[in-house]
Amino acid sequence: MRLVMVTRQGCQLCDEALSLLRSLGCEPELADVDADDRLHDLYDWRVPVVLVDDRVVAEGKIRLEQLERAVGKGLE
Repeated sequence: MRLVMVTRQGCQLCDEALSLLRSLGCEPELADVDADDRLHDLYDWRVPVVLVDDRVVAEGKIRLEQLERAVGKGLE
């Protein structure tokens, strides 16, 4: 499983989503939406965006329950 979180520097929602992922034992690959034109075109105002195997599973104000369904508990 490839877990990626599209994020932006200084984004409080991104920080919260990362903490939730880590609470589930997951350490996502981080992708800066402002450093990649393709990501910027796709996700600019949608960050944070969590992708599992390149599929969007959560975005914006992310809840723990969403992540539990998408990645399960204790996955790394």
